[in-house]
Amino acid sequence: DTPLVPNASSALVDLNFDPPFPSGPAFHAAKLVMDATFIARFRPRVLSTSLALAWVAAGRRAAYLSDCLPQGNVHYAAAISVCESAGCTISDFRGQPVRARGVGLVAAADAETHKALLGMVRKHLG
Repeated sequence: DTPLVPNASSALVDLNFDPPFPSGPAFHAAKLVMDATFIARFRPRVLSTSLALAWVAAGRRAAYLSDCLPQGNVHYAAAISVCESAGCTISDFRGQPVRARGVGLVAAADAETHKALLGMVRKHLG
């Protein structure tokens, strides 16, 4: 066993492209792939599984972003808890606690990465 240590140095960000898209049409994760600010800082990957959250917690990914409704979702519950326990920064697309009634999920290895991604999402949400 090794401790979970989040680390954003890979700059790899997993994006979930699977529907439904509750933030659409204003925001879709695919828009970030075309965002010059995002591309300048991060290296996108597409992964539609909560396994990506475990990778963020373990330091294999800088972040995971999904346009989803994570509250009460059995696919996210355990993985979000693992990320929180490891010290990741997690919120909905408005920066509120993910356990609230918000939309979206941004899980990052550190506060700086989280802030950057949240700003990019908000730019599209308006």
